[in-house]
Amino acid sequence: MTPAINENRLPYLFEAVQCGTIRAAADRLDIAPSAVSRQIALLEAELALPLIERHKRGVHLTQAGRLLMEYYREQRAHQEDLLAKLQEVRGLRRGHIRLAVGEGFVSDLMGAPLRFFCKRYPDITLTLDLAGTNEVMRAVAEDDADIGLVYNPPAEPKIVSRAQMRQPVHAIVAPDSPLRARLAQQPPGSALKLDDLYDTPLALMHGAYGTRQLMELAEQAEKHRLNATVTTNSISVLKHFVRAGLGATFLPTFAVSQEIEAGVLSALPVDHPILASAEAHLITRAGRRLSGAANRLLTHLASKMEAFGAPD
Repeated sequence: MTPAINENRLPYLFEAVQCGTIRAAADRLDIAPSAVSRQIALLEAELALPLIERHKRGVHLTQAGRLLMEYYREQRAHQEDLLAKLQEVRGLRRGHIRLAVGEGFVSDLMGAPLRFFCKRYPDITLTLDLAGTNEVMRAVAEDDADIGLVYNPPAEPKIVSRAQMRQPVHAIVAPDSPLRARLAQQPPGSALKLDDLYDTPLALMHGAYGTRQLMELAEQAEKHRLNATVTTNSISVLKHFVRAGLGATFLPTFAVSQEIEAGVLSALPVDHPILASAEAHLITRAGRRLSGAANRLLTHLASKMEAFGAPD
């Protein structure tokens, strides 16, 4: 006989995994650690399968535990979607949407697209978390975010792109940069080579970010490493590095469109097939049925963001 899943016990397992330890889960749930352990033990006994392994650094899911957590996350997502749809049946235009966003999208998102959406749907609230490419993908795949904005994501069967557009990486320099002057002396339509930037001080993102992953692929293709003067997890730091005249960085133009329009930064094309093929993606989890509010925002962003082809 197939054992039944006592779904009342699942939140205890979920919190233990999310927090990393039984004690941290107990603190979050405001109960004794023994109560958390007991609920997980009862769940294991009912299913006749081990669900977690205890290590010095915390708890880790077994294969059965991973399957159970995937089921639990899907059930939570379906419940949230159902509640949102019930609100719509009652004639309410309310809801809450969770966004996971690469920092490079912030200027584009926070301009006209989000301003118009919030004005049109004042009762829809948003959580907006900034993260690197890998973390955005994880948040969407595990339903910690409804929608993700990510630059050049790796292929992932749990993720589907709802909008995408080619957004090449450019060299971002100060207006008085020698690189800009050098390019201006070349025929129209010319682009920089990576060779032109090997002697330029550079600020680059950490490896968990899409732009850095692209640069590493280009470096491997050229068999020549770029030397980073500054490595950071902040696009704001990259912009300030360039504006201070300290060197150059690499970003898609939509990430610096306001600075380009203001004349404080310049974007120079780079002649490299890997950098030219980069794309911006608007993503959701495969098979996820979004709420009406999230679907409205998804459609709105796909049609209004510069990253996906809307005019600046």
